[in-house]
Amino acid sequence: MNPEHQAAIEGLLQAMIDLQEQKVLALGRRLRPGVTAEDLRNAHDFPELHDGDFHYEDGTLAGLLAAQSALRARFRAGEKP
Repeated sequence: MNPEHQAAIEGLLQAMIDLQEQKVLALGRRLRPGVTAEDLRNAHDFPELHDGDFHYEDGTLAGLLAAQSALRARFRAGEKP
């Protein structure tokens, strides 16, 4: 794949991840004021975050991160996505 296309794909995916991280943090802070992005990496430590909406948004973020990892591995291997 063309390196420019790879960069465009990675840039778009990173923008989606950044937006989703903001959504997860905002929702986390609504459920538990003062929670940090680092706290959200261990959300199971906070009973207030045992919320269906939070788990959905956090799961979406996890999926985007998994897709990013998979694409990067393919790009490094020189395979088409």
